[in-house]
Amino acid sequence: MVRVKNIALKEIHRPLYRQNDQSKVAALMRSIAEVGLQEPIEVLEVEGRYYGFSGCHRYEACSRLGHHTIRCRVRRATPAVLRMHLA
Repeated sequence: MVRVKNIALKEIHRPLYRQNDQSKVAALMRSIAEVGLQEPIEVLEVEGRYYGFSGCHRYEACSRLGHHTIRCRVRRATPAVLRMHLA
């Protein structure tokens, strides 16, 4: 089951480094400032902790805008599923 909720940016662990396109981040910052975040990012909830593997540009844009939370689609997963994402 997938839930949608606001999660504090500082609570989302981003274990994989991603190189973001800075022009895309800037464009998203403008859009989010004008109309808000339109598409939630995807996170896995594993044993009460949140892990983000997608939505890197949206995450960075919200962070740079000074947002404390971000809208997320949350999917519960096991540690084994988390390990697969890290492989």
